[in-house]
Amino acid sequence: MNIEPIAYFHSEFPAKFGIPRQSGIIDELCGSIVFEPRYRNAEALRGIEGFDYLWLIWEFSGNSSHGNSWHPTVRPPLLGGNKAMGVFATRSPFRPNRLGLSSVRIDHIDYTSPLSPVIYVRGADIMDGTPIYDIKPYVAYADAHPDARSGFVDTNTWQMLSVDIPEHLTGRIPEPLLPALTKVLSLDPRPQYHDDDSKEYGMAFGGIDVRFKVCGTTLEVVDIR
Repeated sequence: MNIEPIAYFHSEFPAKFGIPRQSGIIDELCGSIVFEPRYRNAEALRGIEGFDYLWLIWEFSGNSSHGNSWHPTVRPPLLGGNKAMGVFATRSPFRPNRLGLSSVRIDHIDYTSPLSPVIYVRGADIMDGTPIYDIKPYVAYADAHPDARSGFVDTNTWQMLSVDIPEHLTGRIPEPLLPALTKVLSLDPRPQYHDDDSKEYGMAFGGIDVRFKVCGTTLEVVDIR
């Protein structure tokens, strides 16, 4: 089976660092799906306006690891990166076929731009330039299982951080990006095994370089470039 991208995703994240580890948790994150010319046909979206959410099947294209170097266990960040779990019991990006699955909310569809139709969505955990291999509607009666167990996720929660952005730096952040950026930072973008209070991190987001440090449960933005 040979698969090819039907579209590419565009978001505020030019690199992997800082991307939420799950879809749907930051609704303020906006992105767009731009179809390849072969699939740029409004007829292919007929009826999609009746759905609120979509499933996207995409590639972890930012990974250097390929299928021939896969490992049967990974260390989930939710467990602090210290405990090994089976790769098929996690959503790790390091998988034999590097396929990702995300549920995103439809914001609107543009049928008038030169690249139309373009689907605008919210809540995606996807890097800019990511290939999209398929799009399917989210169907609540079949896809939602509110009483389902979620393994180690049920007993481990993310430690949310307080975010401190000094007033003199907020003016360097485009206003539409501020709510999404604040929530992204509150999820602690650092690798889970990093706990050096003196270390400064950099995260590219929406055309700016955000520099920050973390002390305890507070993330302080120290510069915007």
